[in-house]
Amino acid sequence: MRRFSAIAVLRPCPLALLVSLLVFSASVADAQTTMRVRGTITAFEGNVLAIKARDGNNLKVELTEKAAVAAVQAVKLSDIKPGDAVGSATRRRSDGTLVALEVHVFPANRPIPSEGHRPWDLEPGSMMTNARVTAVVQATDGRELTLTYKDGSQKILVPEGVPVVTAVPAERSALRPGEHVFLIADVSVDGKVIASGRIQVSKDGVRPPM
Repeated sequence: MRRFSAIAVLRPCPLALLVSLLVFSASVADAQTTMRVRGTITAFEGNVLAIKARDGNNLKVELTEKAAVAAVQAVKLSDIKPGDAVGSATRRRSDGTLVALEVHVFPANRPIPSEGHRPWDLEPGSMMTNARVTAVVQATDGRELTLTYKDGSQKILVPEGVPVVTAVPAERSALRPGEHVFLIADVSVDGKVIASGRIQVSKDGVRPPM
């Protein structure tokens, strides 16, 4: 009986192995970071997209099979109505008013991605609100949109002339040198920049404004 007990003690514990694997996987996940890439395409060869980022850095982004492409199209501010799902990057004016830097309209009948109100990096101090339009009011210097999400709402002034866009599915052939792109990528532990989500690309001079 003692020998059997000794052998049993030396056997690997499945639960311990599972815990170790989970800890290792979490460590790898924590080591990865995400980055928002804004810039101009300089080349696209195979699955590697070369981009001159807005900060001047030259990036090479590997596109996975899951990476999709969407071309940006202009939308009239007057076409936005209650019930529409939109996102808006904003800056806060000295009087406390949130003023839109851009507005992007999400496809209808789909969940709102990353719904809520949070910091953004379009410019220092900017915010992003992804929500449902619940009211539209004409203002002297534009339109005021009330954007309502699960935990609250924000009133955002959209001045005339602010870029208002939507994105429609496109082929990878739209990723041509000279076009502007916006994407969110993962940076692996070895420094590779990998994109698996949607890549927004300019079309007919309309750029991704976010």
